[in-house]
Amino acid sequence: MIRELFRENAGSIRVKKEATAVKNLQRIIQAVFTISMEKGFQAMSMRDLCTESGLSMGGLYGYINGKEELLALIQGQGRRILERFLRESVTDLTDPFEKLGALIRAHIYLSEVARPWFFFSFMESRHLGKEDVTRALAMEAATEKALTDQIEEGIAAGAFTPCDASLTAGLIKAMQQDWYLKRWKFKKRGISVERYADAVIEMAFSRLT
Repeated sequence: MIRELFRENAGSIRVKKEATAVKNLQRIIQAVFTISMEKGFQAMSMRDLCTESGLSMGGLYGYINGKEELLALIQGQGRRILERFLRESVTDLTDPFEKLGALIRAHIYLSEVARPWFFFSFMESRHLGKEDVTRALAMEAATEKALTDQIEEGIAAGAFTPCDASLTAGLIKAMQQDWYLKRWKFKKRGISVERYADAVIEMAFSRLT
């Protein structure tokens, strides 16, 4: 994920040695997530980021020009990876139930392995500027649209019972978000990511049959 971020933004990152850049970008982004959990991204200063990441101020500016650019990098990379992962999850599938199930499972599994990115994007962006909020909402809208389109496709094919596709997609999306926003609750109950994904898919199918 970090290596891909570097390659897609190499033009704006002044450090050109990939191994070094990837290592330090990992440190920077992990520091952002840590500080955001403690005090919030909005309250974070570049000095805080230096201290947490272990990089000098000059070292930081070799990768970013400021907080807003860093936020845009994190949001943009998260959105691209999510969209690609969801798209690839249904490749070569034709059955409407299999496609919808794969789409739901892919989102939940990705949010498990990249939970800090999901949590950060959901929680922090809403407290910042209008442009940042717009980017966060665009990512949510894109994933919800993927679900809506899949449900509408299943209805058109006669596989799903006719329903309000956008409302059903919104309900599924809320359950997907619950996994990474309230992960502690399910961990306490011993519920695995596989079991949770199965439950969400079962509930979605029960509404569509």
